[in-house]
Amino acid sequence: MELYDSEEQQVEAIKDWWKENGKAIILGAVIGLGGLFGWRYYQDSVTAAQEAASESYTKAVQELAAKGADAESDVQSFIDANSETQYAVLAALQLAKVQVEASNIDEALAQLEWAKTATTDQALLAVIYYRLARVKAEQNEFDAALSELTNISDESWVGRVAELRGDILLRKGDVSGAYTAYTEAQQAGDASQTLQMKLDDLAK
Repeated sequence: MELYDSEEQQVEAIKDWWKENGKAIILGAVIGLGGLFGWRYYQDSVTAAQEAASESYTKAVQELAAKGADAESDVQSFIDANSETQYAVLAALQLAKVQVEASNIDEALAQLEWAKTATTDQALLAVIYYRLARVKAEQNEFDAALSELTNISDESWVGRVAELRGDILLRKGDVSGAYTAYTEAQQAGDASQTLQMKLDDLAK
């Protein structure tokens, strides 16, 4: 740093420095403040969009509960309009459930297949793979159903996956495989109360 002989020289030096750098500082401040307010605006916009999607999702689910499969068109419109959000995936799962109950198996399968490609959330994917396995088993696509189950690696699903695998293997005629799967399921922390009955039936 230079040493100045007087306050006047310091003032002149500051003036000269400001002439050279002042515009850059002002521009940087404007850009910085613009970025700050722009970021806040972006965050506010995202929050508003999420709240709107949440409200629309709630309405869509309520309509499904009230009208069942008759609400399919409106719920599909919600899914299409919000396809980039997790709400659309959740709506697709709800719609698929109603379609299965209405015996519209192909439509339910299409919803689940779309949901599988529309999310990376592992918790949601576990639900989707499990339901895909059940739907494909209903279509007698047993090998495809078993393949879907192999995609679930979450430890909290071990019992449910093993039990469903046993159900599918039993429908395939593989009694030994079903017994092994049920035994595995029984040892898991999320074992169902019906497992012992299934094992007893196979032991007869």
